[in-house]
Amino acid sequence: MNITAIFHEHESNYSFAMENNKIVIRLRVSKFDDLKVYLVYGKKYDYQNEQSEIEMHIKYEDEFFCYFESTIDVEDKRFAYIFKIIENGKTYYYSEDGLTEKYDFFNSFYNFFQIPYINEIDIHKEVKWLKNAVFYQIFIDRFLIGDKEKDKSYINLKWGDKPNPKSFAGGDLKGIIEKLEYIKSLGVNVIYLTPIFSSISNHKYDINDFFEVDKHFGSKKVLKELVDKAHDLGIKIVLDAVFNHCSDQLMQFDDVKKNGLKSKYHNWFIIDGDYPDMENVNYETFASVSYMPKFNTSNPEVSEFLLNVAKYWTNEIGIDGWRLDVSDELSHDFWRQFRKEIKSINEDIAIIGESWHNSYPFLQGDQFDSIMNYAFTKSCLDYFAWGNISAEDMSNKLNTILIRNKTQVNNMMLNLLDSHDTLRFFTQVKKDRKKMLSAIALMTFFPGASMIYYGTEIKMEGGFDPDSRRTFNWNKDEWDIEFMDELKKLLKIKAENKLLKNGDIKIYSKDECLIVERYIDDSKITLKINENFEIEIFNIM
Repeated sequence: MNITAIFHEHESNYSFAMENNKIVIRLRVSKFDDLKVYLVYGKKYDYQNEQSEIEMHIKYEDEFFCYFESTIDVEDKRFAYIFKIIENGKTYYYSEDGLTEKYDFFNSFYNFFQIPYINEIDIHKEVKWLKNAVFYQIFIDRFLIGDKEKDKSYINLKWGDKPNPKSFAGGDLKGIIEKLEYIKSLGVNVIYLTPIFSSISNHKYDINDFFEVDKHFGSKKVLKELVDKAHDLGIKIVLDAVFNHCSDQLMQFDDVKKNGLKSKYHNWFIIDGDYPDMENVNYETFASVSYMPKFNTSNPEVSEFLLNVAKYWTNEIGIDGWRLDVSDELSHDFWRQFRKEIKSINEDIAIIGESWHNSYPFLQGDQFDSIMNYAFTKSCLDYFAWGNISAEDMSNKLNTILIRNKTQVNNMMLNLLDSHDTLRFFTQVKKDRKKMLSAIALMTFFPGASMIYYGTEIKMEGGFDPDSRRTFNWNKDEWDIEFMDELKKLLKIKAENKLLKNGDIKIYSKDECLIVERYIDDSKITLKINENFEIEIFNIM
């Protein structure tokens, strides 16, 4: 037995409450050991004298490890447990003392694992609608010009031409309203908008007024009309929150530029000196972008300002969620405050962080609900686009991603193939429609929400930003209708099949095929992707 492979940690992604009376327990062991694992559990204060025992089963497998999992319904909110491991007929025990050949249950209160008490407020509650959500991300300036009467003097990009960083094509909120029925017809039930607040850029990630809708896009009235009409069609709206940084034209930063240390906003930013030096950049910024100064969210005044922004739009417009830009660079303390404020308005509002990496510290139920799952994106690029890995490798990677987090988090993850920040996936797979559809199928079967970047349905192409932000081609004569219909079928399965919403999951490979099963009891739906990236879907009810 590989003792060093055995791992468990209480009150973590290896031990957590799903509900007041339901607990999930996991144990990691070596993939190359032939073991039987049992969970020996009981009430914390009765554990010396009374234990129950159930056999655990392998839920996930990756390159080196197997992960056993059991879900236990409990009566007592105080839960004690250890593991019994059998190898070749010999019994071992695994507790806080590690692996031992004997276990002293009489003195177990010293070293059993425990969930001391299931406090309801600590349970990471699921936003239920995320489980079968199909997102449609829209980069607003490039989707459709809906307001035919607006001032178009700012537009410098002919619709259909390739954009540059300074391009304005003229897309707006009325254009989205005009196409709501079309968006719904794809099988979409959530729209995620890139920032809509006042800014001098086309992307609006450098905000100069957090309480105004950008005039290029419309007004508060039009935004409210979009949200209301989307809701009438059963479509939710998620806005983009840019709280890490702002425009150097924001009133507060402008005051610091003029008054330096005398400005009451000096400590709103992180400046090495009395005044911000715009040429030598002596202040913290987003990346190395001098016109995007970074907020100091350790300052309570900044936190209060940004929280008021979030509460204002949540209350005023009635949105359904926030996507949090550069979320892992803000303080944990700020996001804890953010969650309390937003969830007090509506506990079903989704809070989705933008993080490209393992974000376990943010996903404990006190900050984000989930993140944009770029680990899934990278795996799909490795498998479908770049051919770096086999079906077995892909299975291992996907299982590794799932074991990172609690089940609730997996059920709320925002899975995506591309976005405004990446190359288009269709370009990455060299315009191979089979690979594109296979990747979309996998995304719909993977736990959590699925996201389609606008234009995916018409096989839009694009390289690095800004090329990934081209204008939508509304010439239907140039659409691949057969491809669009296949995409619609997959998204419909995602939105309607209860097994993809609530089912358990098993991911494995066989005969160079990648296989994903979602199941509840004897009902099962299976996705099979063969070595030629052809898909088969089997449904057993």
